[in-house]
Amino acid sequence: MKWVQEFKAFAMRGNVVDLAVGVIIGAAFGGVVNALVNDIIMPPIGKLSNGKELANHFLALDWRHYDTLADAKKATAVIAYGDFVNTVVNFLIIAFVIFLLVKGINRLHRPAPPPPPPGPSPEQQLLTEIRDLLAKR
Repeated sequence: MKWVQEFKAFAMRGNVVDLAVGVIIGAAFGGVVNALVNDIIMPPIGKLSNGKELANHFLALDWRHYDTLADAKKATAVIAYGDFVNTVVNFLIIAFVIFLLVKGINRLHRPAPPPPPPGPSPEQQLLTEIRDLLAKR
């Protein structure tokens, strides 16, 4: 039963709970970014590529023509480079937003207090003066 107590202590540590919250928020944020990419960014890019969705850009390895990626995947192996581009764009957007968040959080942190000036502290100066006065007597 000792391992149960150890696990409980581990799971309730602040870092583990913070990590769990971060993973949950990250998953939700990933859904938002996927919607942004798939519903807002990629349609204009698809329009530029003859009206075909970027996700439907693929290369069928049997060299035949298929209308959709799903049809091609049913028939043969495919290189789905459109999906790859979608994934890269998702990653770049997530990385950029996280960069902006970290940059903003770093601005909120107060700078560290300056180091104390070199030399004796006021208490040390007072003790030195007292010592010198006692030495003169």
